[in-house]
Amino acid sequence: MDSNVLPYVYQITKYDPADRDELGRYVGAVEAVSDHGPVESAYLQAIAAFAEAVDVDHLVVREPQIALGFANFGAEPNVEGHGLTGLFPPDLTGFHDGARVSLAAGLELVRAMLRDNGAWCRLEVDDTFTIHVGWDQYVYIGSTGPCGEALARTRALGLFPERRDGSPYDVDYDEPGDQRPADDLFWDRLRWCVAAGEAAILEENHVYNATRWHRLDEIRTRLTPRARLVVWPDLFTDVDAVIANLPEETLIELVWEDRDGQITSIIADETQFAELVPRITDARAAALLSLYSSERHPLFTGVLPDNDGVLRARWRTEPTPSDEHWTILRTLYRGQVVTGTVIEIADFGVTFVDIGGFTAMINIPELSWGHVDHPTDVVAVGQEITAEILDVDLVRDRVSLSMKALQADPMADIVSQVGHIVTGTVTKIVPFGVFVRIDDGIDGLVHNTDPADEHVDRLKTGDALTVKILEVDITRRRITLSYVRTLAAESKERRHT
Repeated sequence: MDSNVLPYVYQITKYDPADRDELGRYVGAVEAVSDHGPVESAYLQAIAAFAEAVDVDHLVVREPQIALGFANFGAEPNVEGHGLTGLFPPDLTGFHDGARVSLAAGLELVRAMLRDNGAWCRLEVDDTFTIHVGWDQYVYIGSTGPCGEALARTRALGLFPERRDGSPYDVDYDEPGDQRPADDLFWDRLRWCVAAGEAAILEENHVYNATRWHRLDEIRTRLTPRARLVVWPDLFTDVDAVIANLPEETLIELVWEDRDGQITSIIADETQFAELVPRITDARAAALLSLYSSERHPLFTGVLPDNDGVLRARWRTEPTPSDEHWTILRTLYRGQVVTGTVIEIADFGVTFVDIGGFTAMINIPELSWGHVDHPTDVVAVGQEITAEILDVDLVRDRVSLSMKALQADPMADIVSQVGHIVTGTVTKIVPFGVFVRIDDGIDGLVHNTDPADEHVDRLKTGDALTVKILEVDITRRRITLSYVRTLAAESKERRHT
């Protein structure tokens, strides 16, 4: 049994089990709609009896939704206000995931659902009690105990309770990966995207099939608890072009911002376009959004956690590539050793590496301890490499790697050679001196302290040069060499021979 399912679940209906055929289908004459009278009242009294049996005096709204204008929840038509008039304001404030309502208000919600008025939600109390109103007047009650007196009361009311293994309306969010919370890190990333000119609009889904749109100013404190949030680029200011792109047929979501800055969206088809066009002609900006998730391209999403930072909402957002990156990045940490494949070497010198679904980067200085003119001197596209993570930046969606962090620092060996005379190869000649390679990838500088030295003037790249190691500064990655002092040392050696 699913650990989320309460041990006692009862299906309660007005349908007599004796009127089912061999396949369990009801073949009796009772209507599959509410009578708005004694039978509906019997349902409410039965639910109240179960609530009393487990000592419940309040209920919690979970995963609320309203019907779209062109679709009904059941056999009865939707009503204006979705059956919530008198329970919640017209903007549905208070009808949100996690909202606590009195038992009396909860029973009125059940009444609206029995009547298919246009609103639906699960009603629950922690891991103690659940009410799920289904199609055709099927109600499912879950509890921690058998509730014998409530069962007897239900039968006395003329209803038929039957024990079940679970409710068909139990929560089943089995999408892979974790839901991204709209926590402090989420808002840091949002602010960064706004500053970068990438993000401008926030879509707030506080109820299934209900949306509020916001400009990305300081709106965090004005959002509905546990809302699903979707971050979008800006709308298009060429409203005429948006109107011209209305499809010949199919449902689309039209979003527009009016002259007062109010952002509105509506789902419509070709039969409604003629009525909608005059409403958006004078808009500041607009956009057309597909209803297919594969054709919608928001930047990233999140779900608001509770005030204590815990994400208790169970509903999910449709993950974007950035959300999938977040799932990967939150498992990475500085100092971690990873293996990946080089997928691109950019002209500006950055190497991009696929480390298992995320593209990390290696800057030129992190490829090797030695001097690297271009990444292709060290790596090639398609090559598998091992590197250490230098930084995980969840705000900018970046991971920096270092190959040299896993290599022994050759300069540490050079420290022990201070005072030694070695022969190297001239790699570069600059106005202030000569760079000489004294080990694999390790260059030191002979300062040009004597510009009149004719021998220095005759040097060219590739020449062999004998030098003395004067100083090694590991922190600044600098090695100081002496050519002049080496000549003096050689002269002294010749005098002694």
